[in-house]
Amino acid sequence: MPRLSARQRELLILLNAFGGRAANLDFQKWLFLYCHEHSEGQRLYDFVPYRFGAFSFTSYSDRRKLIERGFLADEEKVWLITDDGRDVVGDNHDLSASSFAARFRDLRGEALVAESYRRAPFYATRSEIADRVLKGDAAVLSRINAAKPRTGDQALATIGYEGRSLEVYLNELLRAGVTLLCDVRRNPISRKYGFSKRTLARSAESLGIRYEHLPQLGISSEKRRQVETTADLEALFRDYERSSLPQQGEALDTIRRWIAKGERVALTCYERLPEHCHRHCVAGALELTRDKQIVTAHL
Repeated sequence: MPRLSARQRELLILLNAFGGRAANLDFQKWLFLYCHEHSEGQRLYDFVPYRFGAFSFTSYSDRRKLIERGFLADEEKVWLITDDGRDVVGDNHDLSASSFAARFRDLRGEALVAESYRRAPFYATRSEIADRVLKGDAAVLSRINAAKPRTGDQALATIGYEGRSLEVYLNELLRAGVTLLCDVRRNPISRKYGFSKRTLARSAESLGIRYEHLPQLGISSEKRRQVETTADLEALFRDYERSSLPQQGEALDTIRRWIAKGERVALTCYERLPEHCHRHCVAGALELTRDKQIVTAHL
């Protein structure tokens, strides 16, 4: 039996339940509604509000992998399961997927998009087609407008991606009104999908969030390898604040200029908790400004 992740296997099962072929937009909305309905525990996929509503970068990453494995056909405009893909699904059809497909297989195109907007207004907040597909439905359009993030008072935030999918991470940025994502990792690479420099920059910028990388604010991997205890971590940060940060006045001034121009900046690294990451040291240095007090939000 081919080795697939549980998520990839369920993706094939859902597609097969819809007959094995679906237009890109239709399948993305079916997948969203399916995940939205089965939201208990860890979701199959997370989504972001995109040009046509809910979109999962991760599902398209899995799509590419399944094409490479020969389980999906390499078709630009459709999701199409191959014979090998059907063999992976086998004869044991998932009752949840089959029941869902029975209810939604006749709902397609803009009617399907509109239904997804009605069920989850937040994911329509960046839609370019909401007015058209909802045909002036004032109540739903009002809910979509109410779901749009409101800009707060804090111009600086920090965020780590540990324990977050790319989509959940990006939604945190959107909800906080972040306009510029500043990567403070020395080496912006990750084995976790979505968080290496190129993919993260492309994903963020597709949602209107500018990406910048300031590697000089990072801590070398050699120094991090020596950390084994909480005391080691605290010593690392003390050394960073005493020895490294004072040498990075230009980088800190760059961030201050972004904020002065009206950008809402988020400093990002790996660790979920800011006190476990050097980004809290960078934020602390930025807060010590003569011109304007900068308050930090930790996302």
